[in-house]
Amino acid sequence: MSTQMRTQERAAWRTIDSGQLLLIATAGLVVIVAITQVAAVGLEQAEVAVVFGVLIALGELFRMVMPGNREVAPIASAGGIGYALLVGIGPEGAPPDAPLGVAPAVHSPLQVVAVTAVGTLVGSLPHVAVGRTPRLDAMARRLFTVTAVALCFRPLLSLRLHWQVLLAMMGIVVIIACACEVMIAALIRAEAVRARFGIAMRDELKAKAALCAATSATAMLIAVATTVMGPAALLVFTAPILVTQFAFRRYAGVRATYLQTVRALSRVTEVGGYVETGHSRRVSRLSVAMGRELGMSEEELLHLEYAALMHDIGQLSLGDPIPGGATVLASPAEQRRIAELGAEVIRQTGVLDHVARIVERSSHPYRVEQSAQPQPAPDDGAGDASGSLHPPDAPERRPQAPPLASRIIKVANAYDDLVGDSGDRDRGAAVLERLRLDSAAEYDPAVVEALRRVVDRRPRL
Repeated sequence: MSTQMRTQERAAWRTIDSGQLLLIATAGLVVIVAITQVAAVGLEQAEVAVVFGVLIALGELFRMVMPGNREVAPIASAGGIGYALLVGIGPEGAPPDAPLGVAPAVHSPLQVVAVTAVGTLVGSLPHVAVGRTPRLDAMARRLFTVTAVALCFRPLLSLRLHWQVLLAMMGIVVIIACACEVMIAALIRAEAVRARFGIAMRDELKAKAALCAATSATAMLIAVATTVMGPAALLVFTAPILVTQFAFRRYAGVRATYLQTVRALSRVTEVGGYVETGHSRRVSRLSVAMGRELGMSEEELLHLEYAALMHDIGQLSLGDPIPGGATVLASPAEQRRIAELGAEVIRQTGVLDHVARIVERSSHPYRVEQSAQPQPAPDDGAGDASGSLHPPDAPERRPQAPPLASRIIKVANAYDDLVGDSGDRDRGAAVLERLRLDSAAEYDPAVVEALRRVVDRRPRL
């Protein structure tokens, strides 16, 4: 039992890659320096620091997980960036010679880091108490973004710039900081899931662009409003980002419900004895890993996962189940019938038409035979203006190869049908060789090669 526990601990530790470790270590070092400096010189404008610290803690308490397992805390980020951009704290208590008619915010960049770190830690304690382990890399990225804004913007206040210039600088600094945060997230994600950096960057931009824009706008609004109204402005101008967070949470919930429904639907064939237990899940995992190897985007991988989970649902129409559920052993006509019936079932959902097309083409061979090309239309006596029955420049219609997702599922399904849950690497190598020999017409050679790379990375049993 102790050996199993040690194995689980090592597996959990390996989920943090070198990029995440470097980011976490750097953030920890910055926090130590910031807290040490604040403890040495004291806390400037303590009441304001406490108010922003409470806002950050509440934001961490209500953090959420977006699609793609991305942990975000929009309210905490907006509070931290707003504190970094803070110029003044309302007209009350402003000295007579104050240039803006407000009490200037005199806290240092390191105080911003210290307040953000303490607020983040306090907001994470309830999650730890109920057993939800914090995502240290996500917390470190949020802290890094606030640190970058503070280090770039706070020194500008000593230049006594006009408000118009300050607002422009706020926007520029926030955009640069958000771009750096997205780039770091893309680098870590590319290393964690073995994706190409360009694809990971595109996925991160698509997933976070709207949320980054809302967070940045709210942070600037908090900074400006607090300068005019004082700390009370935080209660008023945090509402927009709160509404945005609820909208994103609902969207993430819908995505999670879709995936859970698809996974439950995929088990119908297993419960009915049509396929081996775990077949759909194994094909899904293989397909997603191969899709990453071949450079598919996150949205394409999601459709691929849905299709791979439900690729065998057409077997429910069979009177006599295929032995072992191995469709690779069935005739081509039977394979096509199963795929078409499964696609028709998926279309009944009304929201997964693209997934249905992937499943429908997953039984087609990679190279379509010339005999399968559509024949010319029969002579019905109707010609064109020149008297020719078919215009000479009319393009010849050629059958299209199945989409990449369909070709991936075809290879993954054939491999799992022949290997199953066996960990025998010799058996897997023999099946790979068989698929490679059949890749002249049946399987895509590039997809078979991607499968080989995925299988080679599996640990030996």
